[in-house]
Amino acid sequence: MTRPTSVFVYVPNLIGYARIVLLLISCLFYTRNPGLFLILYSINVILDGIDGAVARKLNQCSAFGAWFDVVIDNFGRGMIWSRLYQWGCFIAMLEWLVFVCTHTLGAKWKMVIHETPWLVRKVMEKNFKTPIGTFTILGLHILPVWLYAHYTGLLTLLSIPKGVQYGGIAVLSAGRALCFVVELFFIWSHVLCLAVEDEVDKEKDTKKLDQ
Repeated sequence: MTRPTSVFVYVPNLIGYARIVLLLISCLFYTRNPGLFLILYSINVILDGIDGAVARKLNQCSAFGAWFDVVIDNFGRGMIWSRLYQWGCFIAMLEWLVFVCTHTLGAKWKMVIHETPWLVRKVMEKNFKTPIGTFTILGLHILPVWLYAHYTGLLTLLSIPKGVQYGGIAVLSAGRALCFVVELFFIWSHVLCLAVEDEVDKEKDTKKLDQ
């Protein structure tokens, strides 16, 4: 069996390695230099937007790359949530739990099926590239960064009025709440699938005993 080493040196995945290095370096400046932390984190976010385009341009899309990209995203957001609040670790844990539940389905986890609840379908339509989908994704990715910039005073240094700061928190929190609904759906769906598998296994065992 040929070892799939080439996928690890795809350009998009090399960008992913650079993102991890940036996040690790940014950790050093989380409290001592919020401005530098935010710059490094922002470069990581920009690279996150670039790697997908590069993968499509070079025809280097891969299952590993898709998995790796989400791992890096979760690592970055989890770092902020866990250090921003004492209870922030629970949000990080929720996102990792959803990651486990969705990626057991492989690349097809983003496929919207007819049985999916209406709100979840609307959020996920066209790979989240709709107004409500974009609103949800912004809440997921931007809220922790906005909160960090607010509590460290960076937004004030940028002359952003307090009203706009709190308004941004409210709007982004609403987007994150929508994301929470979608996350709960996938967790519950995964639990139901496990329960169904258990029932199928029981039926198989019963049939074997009857024979």
